[in-house]
Amino acid sequence: MEKDHLQVILESIDSKFDLVLDGHAALDQKIDRKFDQLNEKIEHNTFMISTLNGKIDAVASDLKATDKRLSGKIDAVATDLKATDKRLSGKIDAVASDLKATDKRLSGKIDAVAADLKAHRADTEAHHGVYRVKEG
Repeated sequence: MEKDHLQVILESIDSKFDLVLDGHAALDQKIDRKFDQLNEKIEHNTFMISTLNGKIDAVASDLKATDKRLSGKIDAVATDLKATDKRLSGKIDAVASDLKATDKRLSGKIDAVAADLKAHRADTEAHHGVYRVKEG
């Protein structure tokens, strides 16, 4: 009887080992599927990152080209502005010089008119009876 009893126990242990081995096999398959999914995601992300790097490089290249183009335009505008400043400075100096000359000329004429007016008034006041100066 002990032999039969021992055989039943061994069969029970054997069936339990089979269950454990089946569980391990199922877990192994599950882990393999997860690794495959993870590898697919890693490959997809690697592709996306390399595509993004390509786009970033293209934008950086365009930015450099735009920077060079704008720098050239800004330099041209600065050169034009300097030339315009010199040209306008010369014209302003000429106008200022003409204004000073006109001021001197007009001051002389105004002084001459004032002197003539003073002489005329003195002459008019000298002849009381004939001419009269009316202020008013």
